[in-house]
Amino acid sequence: MSHEPDHAPGSVPAPAAAALTPADHDLLLRLLRLPTAGPLETGPEGPPPRLREAQREYARHAGETGFRTLFHACPDPADLERADVPAPVREARNAPGFLADQPSLVLRLGPDLPTERTVMFNVHVDTVAGQEPVRFDGTSFHGRGAIDAKGPAVALLAGVRAARALRPALGREVGVLIQAVAGEEGGAMGVLGTRPLVERGHTGRLNVFCEPTGLRFLPRSTAAMTARVTVDGTGTIDDRPADGHNASVLLGFLAQYLGRALDHEASRGAVCVAGLRTGDLHNRVYGSGALLLNLSYTSSAAGRLLEAAVHEALDHGLDAFTKAFGDTALFARTAADARDITRLEWLKRGLPVLDDRDSWGHALLRGAGIRPWPTDEPAFTCDAIWMADVADACTVVLGPGDLSANNAHAQGEYARADELDAFAAAVTRLLLAFSDDTTGCR
Repeated sequence: MSHEPDHAPGSVPAPAAAALTPADHDLLLRLLRLPTAGPLETGPEGPPPRLREAQREYARHAGETGFRTLFHACPDPADLERADVPAPVREARNAPGFLADQPSLVLRLGPDLPTERTVMFNVHVDTVAGQEPVRFDGTSFHGRGAIDAKGPAVALLAGVRAARALRPALGREVGVLIQAVAGEEGGAMGVLGTRPLVERGHTGRLNVFCEPTGLRFLPRSTAAMTARVTVDGTGTIDDRPADGHNASVLLGFLAQYLGRALDHEASRGAVCVAGLRTGDLHNRVYGSGALLLNLSYTSSAAGRLLEAAVHEALDHGLDAFTKAFGDTALFARTAADARDITRLEWLKRGLPVLDDRDSWGHALLRGAGIRPWPTDEPAFTCDAIWMADVADACTVVLGPGDLSANNAHAQGEYARADELDAFAAAVTRLLLAFSDDTTGCR
């Protein structure tokens, strides 16, 4: 449809139009003070996350711009009865409070419009574990979730608010959806938050996943798989160390061997030789333990090749261990039985990969002054993977800051106020461009 424009032709809103207000700052500080790390992050003995409370605060603030709550509920247990659900989620799903404590929220601005006239934004409200001191020093917000992703969530609302003031068609002829989800962190991979919402149709023609990208739109998202190398042998006392299986020595050897053998696979994605655990005491030989590997991949084919490479490297690693330690006094039994006591299991695999090639959407983003992510810079893993098979949809990752530079999963996480203001301005420009393209305003 076409109508008279609500703005001067060719005008571009100044970034200040979308700057966060003092009320936005207050909301962000309240959200940062609410611990929202999920149970996969904090463990079964950790405190229940206050996700529902945080989402209600967010919905209340969004309501001032006209958003209404479309959905606010915990996952359906049936959503997790699938082969590609990560093992930690499958193992924890029946624990008391696991699902009830991890609701997801969907907000809508405007009536129930067709998908082709809707923009969807996804932002996760859960965080990694480790609460950080919360403060605003006049320049930056500090606290767990400041950049990943409570800060972007609040900036998103500021950007929508500014866009709506400039284009009344937003919320009338163009719809905006916000998914404020749980289950992004902790290895859940979005299976209890984002995936059910996507499969229930809470998507748009344009879909933006708010993660730190330095305000460049990233049309790709890797997926990850997690392998666990488990040794299940017989332990013994420290006075007779040769009598048992030494899982510490075997797994330590395999960690180094796999790290070296898989190094050349880093071109396919990130290869992380992660946690190794056998025991804590000095006066015993541990016969059991586990080594974790986390591996990302950029395509389904690359994932299959990487999976095969892990199996092959472990096979060769066990041969190498037997050869290296077979004639030792302390570890001969471990060497002889290495294959019998070692197994490889996959805690997570078979997840999709996003590789968006929607020329219309990419042109729209460029027209809104948003630069693309460099093609030679590696992508990262996030919930955007669940849009991989959705037809007639453009999906990108876009947000302020940098995961590493802003200490997203580390001590000292922060988001500069000007970074959040710049993201709000980018959201405004993007919504104006979408509104003009959809309603015929020029």
